[in-house]
Amino acid sequence: MVTINEIINNDDIEQLLPEKRVALDNISWQAYEQILNALGENRAARVHYYQGVLEIMTRLEAHESSSENIGILIHILTEELNLNIKSLASTTLKIADKKIGAEPDKCYYIKNEPIVRGKTVNLNQDPPPDLVLEVDITHTDINKKQLYQDIKVPEFWRYNGKSLTIYILNQEEYQESEKSLSFPILTKAIIYEFISNCRSNGETQAKRECRKKIRELSRKN
Repeated sequence: MVTINEIINNDDIEQLLPEKRVALDNISWQAYEQILNALGENRAARVHYYQGVLEIMTRLEAHESSSENIGILIHILTEELNLNIKSLASTTLKIADKKIGAEPDKCYYIKNEPIVRGKTVNLNQDPPPDLVLEVDITHTDINKKQLYQDIKVPEFWRYNGKSLTIYILNQEEYQESEKSLSFPILTKAIIYEFISNCRSNGETQAKRECRKKIRELSRKN
């Protein structure tokens, strides 16, 4: 049996966590699960595992701010469009037979919200989230696009601190899009405008302006 100390000891973990990202190669699924247990649930770091690569990442202020602002926008959309939502922040999404483990910044059930309402999500039984957001401002050794494509997440947003890419699953492959699948009235331009307004005018004012815009677009559609 592989022990946690054969992979990384507790002193190593404490030294790694303050770093932006630390990647470990050739890690088995068993070792990945042991590392998750060693790190515990109440931690600042997020862990991704894909094709034998394990990455431990700690958030910086710029990362947190971007993630939270986009999350606020998503909740405004669901409220204004009268859509139910189940929000999962940094939840561990694991599929053992595919050897995939992910802890996205944000993930949401929207279309499939009724299926997972009031329960703990299990990807071996439940559908994947309808929308996943990852903020990657620094380089990552994990191929997030391929990871979420393999999980079959219908819509994946990736933000690097400057630009946002929206991927829509089409015949099991991601294709870039200027619009959201979950929110057809939403374009990348609206997302950029909201993030910019949060930075320049503050979140409260940005939310007011965003709600007004969404209501106008809803009436036109």
